[in-house]
Amino acid sequence: MKNRILSYRNRIDDLLAHPEQISDINAVIEEHLVQISFFQHERLVHLIVTVTVAILTLMSAGIFIATSYVPVIMLFALLMVLLVPYIMHYYTLENEVQKMYVQYDRMLEIQQKNMG
Repeated sequence: MKNRILSYRNRIDDLLAHPEQISDINAVIEEHLVQISFFQHERLVHLIVTVTVAILTLMSAGIFIATSYVPVIMLFALLMVLLVPYIMHYYTLENEVQKMYVQYDRMLEIQQKNMG
């Protein structure tokens, strides 16, 4: 997913760098909105998963502190191994979607110039 969102955003950046080459800005805007909605959905799913893993991680730490039950530390370690990549992936999705919003605004500017 990371490669997909990065390559898509870079492709749009290249397209917006040369707006004179855009033959149908309305079609580009429509496709961009579809892609944004796909990535927003992906972002929401990963937010839910990341928050769930974070809560379970904190719960396992709390259980260990309260009970000193050593096997819980293994669960905590496993959840931390999952949590760090989840946070990194969510960070990428969040930032790239935000950049796509800026691209959308740029597309609207181009559309306005073409109409006026």
